[in-house]
Amino acid sequence: MKFLNFLITILVVISSIFRIDLGYGMNPKNKEVDLSKYELVWSDEFDGNELDHNKWNDNQNVNTLHWGAVRNGGYWHKDMIAVEDGALHIKTRYVDEEQAAKYGGDYKAGWYSGYVTTLDSNKDDSTNPDTFLYGYFECRCILPAGEGLWSAFWMMNGQVYDVNGNGIDGTEIDVFESFGYPDGEKKTADLISTNLHWDGYGEDHQHYSVGRFYANNPYEEYNTYGVEWTPDEYIFYINGHETARTSKGGVSQNPENLLLSVEVAGSNGVPSLSKGDITRNADNVDFIVDYVRVYQ
Repeated sequence: MKFLNFLITILVVISSIFRIDLGYGMNPKNKEVDLSKYELVWSDEFDGNELDHNKWNDNQNVNTLHWGAVRNGGYWHKDMIAVEDGALHIKTRYVDEEQAAKYGGDYKAGWYSGYVTTLDSNKDDSTNPDTFLYGYFECRCILPAGEGLWSAFWMMNGQVYDVNGNGIDGTEIDVFESFGYPDGEKKTADLISTNLHWDGYGEDHQHYSVGRFYANNPYEEYNTYGVEWTPDEYIFYINGHETARTSKGGVSQNPENLLLSVEVAGSNGVPSLSKGDITRNADNVDFIVDYVRVYQ
């Protein structure tokens, strides 16, 4: 019994130091989210048969964020977005030269995925009805079981690009990023990563890794990932249980929009083999989102 208590103590210390939720309720910060102080103010349950464009923008050219067609090792295109079977599907598919030519612009043959955002590029953040300041934000989803892919539920605004030494005006809040399929030498399967970014993405860029946390069989089963954003800190949750909290960089005090996305690892539209061979993926690898909810 003494040895068992000693082992549990060691695991708790490791969990605390490395900010890893071991998945057995031993994380000292493993509290449940309290929604009694909030009301549901915005949600999409994806119950229809097409994307609700009153809530989401799937245009690949959201100029406010300086994005184009090429996204790292692949391309983003709205054809990869579908609502079916009561869920949002962000697909990853290979597009040949003939189809890419129909898309025009900078599109070429390669691997395509997509994203949706609540940002309306015709409005600024202060007047956009689907940007949010503080509250609890949650996504229920199944991660894409594909090599060389990562999906994400995240938040940001245009002020993330401003360089001023802190993230008070705007911080990219990565509630989760999935990056570890399949399990390899670094043992990343079933882990998600939570991160913060501010001061743009150039030489002044600042980044804080909040931690890596286990989810429950996330490539086959639904899990919920959430963040409670207050004026003082960010508190992150998986399946309603706290994984970490931080105010690193200074908590964002400006409204931010929501994003769901899938990206192909690599650069200039060319996949990176170091992140997994995307050609080994089945053609039905989807990021499946059951709902997104906002409480304030």
